Amino acid sequence: MWILHVCHSYYPPFLDCARQYNALFKGTAYKVLTVYLTGEYHSEIAQGTCSDEVIFLGYKSKEVRGLKLAAIARIKEIVKQKDFLFCIAHRVKPTYVALLATKLPIVSVHHNYNDYSRWSRRLLVNHYQNRMLMLGVSNSVRDDMERDLGWGPAKIQTLYNHIDVATMQAVMQSKEEARQALGLPQDAYVIGNVGRLHHDKDQATLIRGFNHALANLPPNSLLYIAGNGPLEQDLRHLIANLGLSSKVILAGNIPDAKRYFRAFNLFALTSDREPFGMVLLEAMAAELPIICSDCGGGVEVVKGQAELFEFGSATALSQAMQKLAKQSNTNTIKQATEKLNTLFSDQAVQQQFWNIEFIKEMQK
Repeated sequence: MWILHVCHSYYPPFLDCARQYNALFKGTAYKVLTVYLTGEYHSEIAQGTCSDEVIFLGYKSKEVRGLKLAAIARIKEIVKQKDFLFCIAHRVKPTYVALLATKLPIVSVHHNYNDYSRWSRRLLVNHYQNRMLMLGVSNSVRDDMERDLGWGPAKIQTLYNHIDVATMQAVMQSKEEARQALGLPQDAYVIGNVGRLHHDKDQATLIRGFNHALANLPPNSLLYIAGNGPLEQDLRHLIANLGLSSKVILAGNIPDAKRYFRAFNLFALTSDREPFGMVLLEAMAAELPIICSDCGGGVEVVKGQAELFEFGSATALSQAMQKLAKQSNTNTIKQATEKLNTLFSDQAVQQQFWNIEFIKEMQK
């Protein structure tokens, strides 16, 4: 028996999303066929998907807009070739295609807010509600869908993102190796941030908070921000205006940045309503103290094991930086590691998935 797994693309972070859901079937009697609607064949992507079979449909993004008739026809042909139990579809477009191309039960996974704020999307999924389960990557995303759809807890649930903890920790470089790779001084106190340079990530508040805290942080403190995006020039101007050019590093995109997390002394996520925040799991795996804004799904990940600050408040962020820099965080890090293994590991989420009533019913 096979599981059909439909993804829009494999570009970061969606390759990892595919891996996460394929990991749910590890050690079971089911095989998984993963279909990427967009993107050409790539052997490393096929391997990283961790699926029994991978098909690349190779469409351009513009070719899967609107009715997506060609993609629907291709999926119909694929479904004829194997005996599928159900389909997992990530985000709205793959869900649309899977609903119209198959008669399978659909597990629709959502990684963002406002996916069903449009009436046309609500109309479609309401029509097929009886064969659907909606999964949000956090309670925050789940509640957002519940507000728009009103289906109730049996049809809209949470399944957290997750990682292979041991594998991730194995690929992480030591502090010394990571700092050498990133060109960071070995004796520096480094606050790290990884994310797109965008208003939603609010690195401007991060820079201002660091500026407020700097006089009370350890000597040779640095702020290291990895990522690129539309606000790069604005952030560079802010750094220059605050006189922080020697203290704040905008590093640009760092491929596979999680390998270098141990270069940091502290990790800060300043996002506005982050749907989940995979970087928080990576920081937990690296055994770092964490600061996180007090909104969105990120709070669910680290509450009780991190310093939360009022979103957008440079003053509150500054105070959190100073607090964590001055105290021992050993116990908090230990608790975060336990939480990582019990809630956000592949094994923990796999067990939760197979206990969902919708999934249990399909196996009868």
